[in-house]
Amino acid sequence: MATGIGSMPFDNPEYAVNLSLSTFPEAPFWPQLPKRGLTEQMEVQYSEGIPRAVVDRENNRLTFDTTGDFSGEFAAFYETYMTGGDFSSLAITPAFSAGLYLMESKLKARSRKLPFVKVQTTGPCSFALTVVDENKRAIFYNDMFRDVIVKALAMKCRWQIRKFQPFADRVICFVDEPILSAYGSSTYVSVKREDVVSLLREMADAIHADRALAGVHCCGNTEWSILVDAGIDIISFDAFEFGETMAMYPEAIRRHLGRGGLIAWGIVPTSDAIVEQTPAGLAAKLTSVMDLLAAKGIDKPTIAKSALVTPSCGTGSMSPAPAEKVFQTTAAVSALMRQQDSAR
Repeated sequence: MATGIGSMPFDNPEYAVNLSLSTFPEAPFWPQLPKRGLTEQMEVQYSEGIPRAVVDRENNRLTFDTTGDFSGEFAAFYETYMTGGDFSSLAITPAFSAGLYLMESKLKARSRKLPFVKVQTTGPCSFALTVVDENKRAIFYNDMFRDVIVKALAMKCRWQIRKFQPFADRVICFVDEPILSAYGSSTYVSVKREDVVSLLREMADAIHADRALAGVHCCGNTEWSILVDAGIDIISFDAFEFGETMAMYPEAIRRHLGRGGLIAWGIVPTSDAIVEQTPAGLAAKLTSVMDLLAAKGIDKPTIAKSALVTPSCGTGSMSPAPAEKVFQTTAAVSALMRQQDSAR
């Protein structure tokens, strides 16, 4: 099955939503449209309702104000979180996501449910390691605020899942964690593995509470066993550049697939490389990296049965024409892989 990663390089929500619906009819996603402005940027888009989040429109940035007494704001936030019922205080409003509401409107007009609808949220690691406080220190290193952020993002996941559940047999919720590709580097040497696992597990548990599938997307290479240990259902990664890395963790991937987990192979590049690619060439490349995993003793039919096809990352920074080719190619690769699988 094919689906997409969140962002698109368009400023017309109608065009973006229609492209998602037509290209990925089994699992469309609501499009994030960062070219529409600050409120649809990766972290800002998910900042509404988080205590002490400050959107600085003049300087086009998001920060957290950790000064003064914030105990009352935190108490009100945790009260909402503990009820587990109404998450409207953490809603993403139309001003922060035109694509989400237009997708909802179009799905309401349909008479039948889709197999899947995909939603997405910026992950807690990427959010908290990117956004800083008033002293320009990453908010990740403030334990109190980090806890609020992961719970706020978890509630945003649940709010989205509940919004789209009426239109699909199952909702897929991706947590986008590009910063995991830098995990273990000197920049983030103080970030502990157990903290990353704990944060992602909390997100997965929240998504599972509403019976949705939890995915994590990382558009680079990372320690994939982290996602398995966090209980993630779908591992989404850049298989065009890093496809061979999945075979470096055979025991973790065997455990992941054995419990019904999936892998979203981002085999379609979201870079200038897309210009030279064909669906047949990418299908052959995907087959070869799957074979590397199978060579580690993992059953090839299980790998194929557990596979999704996606772009390697979001297309928000691309030009429109190459981005359109990314989506068309993703659908074509999915069709070719299905033909190969059925011919076995």
